[in-house]
Amino acid sequence: MAYEIKMLDLIDIELEASFLVLGRGMGTTARVKTWGYLIMGPGTDPIIVDTGASHPEIMERLGMKGIVTKEMTIRRQLARFGVKINDVRWILHTHHHIDHAGQDAQFSFKQTVITNRRELEYSASGIMGGQYPPEYVKHHIDRLHRPGAMRLLDLELSGPDEIAPGIVCEAAGGHTEGSMNILVETAEGTACICGDVIYDLQNQVIDPIYQVLDHEPQSTGNQGTSKRQERAAVKKALNSGTFVLPIHDWPARVEHGRVVSRFVGDSVPGPELPVQHRTVNETQKPGAGAEMWTPPLAAAP
Repeated sequence: MAYEIKMLDLIDIELEASFLVLGRGMGTTARVKTWGYLIMGPGTDPIIVDTGASHPEIMERLGMKGIVTKEMTIRRQLARFGVKINDVRWILHTHHHIDHAGQDAQFSFKQTVITNRRELEYSASGIMGGQYPPEYVKHHIDRLHRPGAMRLLDLELSGPDEIAPGIVCEAAGGHTEGSMNILVETAEGTACICGDVIYDLQNQVIDPIYQVLDHEPQSTGNQGTSKRQERAAVKKALNSGTFVLPIHDWPARVEHGRVVSRFVGDSVPGPELPVQHRTVNETQKPGAGAEMWTPPLAAAP
């Protein structure tokens, strides 16, 4: 089964830059995209990965600013690809943070949310405070008691779980204790939707700020696991297939764990541009790091 993955533009967020990459641009503001991903295949009901925030103002609980235009509602984004919200069969979650699971309540209890059991436990634990809004947690608890409304995976114990032909969920190993990657078979190889294990490919992976080790990624400024676990999770995502798809950055093509190109449209597979890497032994100058990569304006969705 070969799927195509469409990018849903759900919310922009303005936040402290060092939240995204540890030590980068402290005291400055960055603006990032927040994607949902729509998985489509012949003869298969549409599947969504992550649903954004419930409304832009909720980001103020974390001292951030959310921006949603009239075109960035989940219904209008789905409509761009000829899909209605009731057409969606499954809603998958990389994790349940404030900007990832906010619109689940727009889907009926006949539409199934699929998530890792540890992430549901973690969301209710209070360990990351307002990053798990009570409204989201309570909605998921309600789903637990409605037949077919939720499917729980036990990925740390079971190993990878193929939930549909060519779609596999596996424990991510980083960001939160229950985060999962979604591996999707496309016509050009496997795509790894990796949630927030990677926030900023440019400054974490391609040209990692303040790193001198070869092929060593930089940490984010926001994780509920150890730095070693997080960096291992980044490497795992980069070695999971042909494409890596973060939620807050533009997707990339990967070869042998190294980013070689970035996508410039709204589909994976789709049009790409090559990536320039530093030369061997060239060190990045101390400072704020490079700007997050953005595609040419004409190619943006």
